[in-house]
Amino acid sequence: MLALHPPAATERRVAERPAVDADTFAREVAGEYRPVVLRGQVKHWAAVQAGAGGDRAMAQYLAGFGGGRALEVMIGAPSIGGRFFYNGDLTGFNFTRQSVQLHQLLGELIRFAEQDVAEPHALYASAATAPEHLPGWEAANPLGLPTQDAPARLWIGNAAQVATHYDQSRNVACVVHGRRRFTLFPPDQLPNLYIGPLDHTMAGPPSSMVDPDAPDLDRYPRYADALAHAEVAELEPGDALFIPPIWWHHVRAFDRLNVLVNYWWQVNAAASPFLALVHAMMSVRDLPMAEKAAWQGWFDHFVFAPDAADAGAHLPEAARGVMAAASPARNERIRGFLIRMLGGLL
Repeated sequence: MLALHPPAATERRVAERPAVDADTFAREVAGEYRPVVLRGQVKHWAAVQAGAGGDRAMAQYLAGFGGGRALEVMIGAPSIGGRFFYNGDLTGFNFTRQSVQLHQLLGELIRFAEQDVAEPHALYASAATAPEHLPGWEAANPLGLPTQDAPARLWIGNAAQVATHYDQSRNVACVVHGRRRFTLFPPDQLPNLYIGPLDHTMAGPPSSMVDPDAPDLDRYPRYADALAHAEVAELEPGDALFIPPIWWHHVRAFDRLNVLVNYWWQVNAAASPFLALVHAMMSVRDLPMAEKAAWQGWFDHFVFAPDAADAGAHLPEAARGVMAAASPARNERIRGFLIRMLGGLL
């Protein structure tokens, strides 16, 4: 294992195991609520084998999948040091976005690498779905794990870091080229991560305001408690990482050309819990404490209790309405109910 620089913020390591088959993954990895490093899970991929020949060989392999839609590329000035983030007053961001063809992105990354540009612009194509942007990728590099037909998404760039954030979905992240460090925090560390704006984000989910590589503990003192619970995964080409939903993670890529492929998929997700949370901030959070406590009882009974799905069991099945067991018909009934009830309020 190569030593990465700078040193990780914590010595706690994510649990590791060798590559697994589909059944083992479903039962022992995705079935648990813990991150797991899968060493060598995709080392057999043609892409990983091609990348072993160096940056130019990797770029040439990727270019062979050209012809798809242009990529959305985040572009940051050398002064940001590869850290894509907000601007100083949080009114915007420290990068721009441009639509760029794959061959143009690869050409610029190789130019930076081969000319050994000391302070290159930070370039990052994020979450580019393979069927649309790199057609043929999935056939050439099959994952072989049960991810509910989630499309492969490619992340291509140079040395950069993505702020600590969470995903609502299960996530398998596979390193194809370059080295990456993931610093992960359990969901219960939310209060210690100093979350940024919920409705003005860089790429969908909200992010922590703290830079894990240079935390300002005077400004964010509780982050020290988050670090005490952090786990680090250092990955090389061919390795994969399973990240459960709602686990916070910071991602840093170290090399001149980095390629990662990930797969997001959800289980029993008919709507966004995050949107339900935001609506509760408007409808519940600012009530008097006694009323909030009463509504907390409702949430516990109908949502959070282990037997919440049985809350309507005393009613005839046809009369359970929105309390019925999960099904497409129940989901449509809830959507219709919300549209009717919220129509006059929003």
